[in-house]
Amino acid sequence: MTDTRRRVKLYALNAERQWDDRGTGHVSSSYVERLKGISLLVRAESDGSLLLESKIQPDTAYQKQQETLIVWSEGDNFDLALSFQEKAGCDEIWEKICQVLGKDPSVDITQDIVEESEDERFDDMSDSAPPVELPPCELSRLEEISEVMANNLSSPVRKEKLALAIENEGYIRKLLNLFHMCEDLENTEGLHYLYEIFKNIFMLNKNALFEVMFGEETIFDVVGCLEYDPTSPAPKRHRQYLKQLARYKEVIPITNPELLAKIHQTYRVQYIQDVVLPTPSVFEDNMLSTLSSFIFFNKVEIVTLIQEDEKFLTELFTLLTDEATDDLKRRDLVLFLKEFCSFSQNLQPPAKEAFYKTLSTLGILPSLEITLGADDPQTKTASIDILTYIVEFSPSVVRDYTLQQTNSTDEDQMLINVVIEQMICDTDPELGGAVQLMGILRILLDPENMLASVNKSEKTDFLNYFYKYSVHVLIAPLLANTVEDRPAKEDYQTVQLLGLILELLSFCVEHHTYHIKNCILNKDLLRRILVLMKSTHTFLVLCALRFMRKIIALKDEFYNRYIIKGNLFAPVVDAFVRNNGRYNLLDSAILEMFEFIKLEDIRSLCSHVVENFGKVLDDIDYVQTFKALKLRYDQHQDKLKDRERTALDSRYRRDHRQLEEEEEMWFNEDDDFDDGEAVVPATNEILGKKLDSDLDSIGKIIEKKTDGNGPKLMNSSSKQTSILNNLSNNSTGASSPTPTSADVKSTTLFKKALVDYEGDSDEEEDDEGDILTPSHKRARLS
Repeated sequence: MTDTRRRVKLYALNAERQWDDRGTGHVSSSYVERLKGISLLVRAESDGSLLLESKIQPDTAYQKQQETLIVWSEGDNFDLALSFQEKAGCDEIWEKICQVLGKDPSVDITQDIVEESEDERFDDMSDSAPPVELPPCELSRLEEISEVMANNLSSPVRKEKLALAIENEGYIRKLLNLFHMCEDLENTEGLHYLYEIFKNIFMLNKNALFEVMFGEETIFDVVGCLEYDPTSPAPKRHRQYLKQLARYKEVIPITNPELLAKIHQTYRVQYIQDVVLPTPSVFEDNMLSTLSSFIFFNKVEIVTLIQEDEKFLTELFTLLTDEATDDLKRRDLVLFLKEFCSFSQNLQPPAKEAFYKTLSTLGILPSLEITLGADDPQTKTASIDILTYIVEFSPSVVRDYTLQQTNSTDEDQMLINVVIEQMICDTDPELGGAVQLMGILRILLDPENMLASVNKSEKTDFLNYFYKYSVHVLIAPLLANTVEDRPAKEDYQTVQLLGLILELLSFCVEHHTYHIKNCILNKDLLRRILVLMKSTHTFLVLCALRFMRKIIALKDEFYNRYIIKGNLFAPVVDAFVRNNGRYNLLDSAILEMFEFIKLEDIRSLCSHVVENFGKVLDDIDYVQTFKALKLRYDQHQDKLKDRERTALDSRYRRDHRQLEEEEEMWFNEDDDFDDGEAVVPATNEILGKKLDSDLDSIGKIIEKKTDGNGPKLMNSSSKQTSILNNLSNNSTGASSPTPTSADVKSTTLFKKALVDYEGDSDEEEDDEGDILTPSHKRARLS
């Protein structure tokens, strides 16, 4: 299993016609009892698990491509590929496949592809016995050759036969000889036929033919044939572009000839696909899938070969960070690195992760800190592209790097601050770079892609870092432009930049919690942003309004109190009034914000708006929003009044119950006197004080509850005074005599008469004369 000859990568073609990496392992061929035949087996290099178990089927077409690839289809639209590390391993497995199928290993395809329908199969079987007969390759037969090519594209089997005939007869080189003759003779008709012939050869979608056409000696002649489009009034100049204008720059000498040849070939083939060949129609979309695969595997191989050359990459990053490197050289290095990263997009996730890990280890992020601030526009743009590639694939790599800068780098040299500075200082009138950099910051600040991080504290640490070291740099242009009550600058570039900053801050309000809240409250940021409501640029007014709307959507009382205290609805209402009812986006956005406050029943904001802006908003009658808001406010006020009334009633009932409990305790004490016990001076003193407070409370209640009983209460009051005086006198003596039973009874009865108001008032009037009679009260007590 450790034999590198058998080491392969397994690929599967997905629905987007892109190759997905299914893993790296070792391939073998053996008899599988379950499948009843010789099968291809691929076991994973990491854990030995089975990645592939595919029986070699006699009705499946296996293709050998680029000496290290074997491609075939399993079922409908399910293509598989084995990419071998070494050519020898590919040859071994190919021989095994051909042996099982009884084919000659010298061919690059084992058999015809299965037809798409039974009718086609029947038709093709009837005429597939004889191979395709190609006319002699002569100038006079070009029209006939073109017709044979076109006629044999109708079915897969005929295409296979045609491709096999072209390959076996070396027909492509013969056609290219005719091309030279036609150009020399200026035979336009012949050149037009050759254009159609080579376009149809591309449509055969055969890798073996591509290998011939894209060879170093033939590729320019093939491009030359495709210059003579019959529908074009004049021939194109593709060869001139590829040879003279498209100059290959070797920023660092590449000593590997195989790598150099792959780079040249890939560029030219990509140019053929993107520029030279006509754009395929919807029905021809998959006709050039093999060409796409050819380019794909070439790019993967280029990235792998460069990545393995540590000396090359080390020299590249050394030159990139060297202060002595001139600007032109640095620009070429950055452009090469951008192309390198662009090719890496073809890698599958595990390989791509290894790729970016290699770049990170070599110091790509410190290099970008230098190149992002370059004066050369091309260098800066390419650097932004490279950083975008890195952040889109792995934002955690960039976050980890910035956190490491905390104690070792000046604030203005930190990568995040460099990115913000470049965003703010973008000289492009359309702010193309600033938009891209804002996108980078948004990805880095997005908590959603921090959740799956291995480092559990990444979210907290990075947000703490950003709000401590970077947010003030981000909002500096905003604060500088809103010092007065109107925006200081209104030029297009400034307002575009402020719009980007507001978009990012709105994202922070929505996705961050206390970090952005502290920033807004401490710097009074919302008030400053609402100054932009007076801007002459409506889109900037809407950006400011959207920011406030994001805050209100949180329904956070800290924010609500901040808005109320600062009267921050005033700029919004002013803008609404200035808009004067015009039916536009601003009008709708402001109405929607007030509608949200009403629907979500945010009471503090509802009350504030109605109380402070009711007079202005009551006149708005083309929508019902403000009337409904006023109705909601009135309902709140009614509920508050009801609650206050209920609270007063419950407090009165509570005081009344408390009073009854105190009286009951007082009577219990008095019952002790009835038992004939002596009243000590201290008890008399306490009793006197208690009578003083209790009788005062009771008297007030009786005054409220009784009508027309003034004389009786006056008598009671005088009796009360007399008793209190007696008690007071008794308490002042050095030794107090024991009170007589008559005195005690009289006192007790008086007290009980005073609290006997809960009975019928008429009954009290009838028995007024008996209220204070000792005999009557004695009967009740017994």
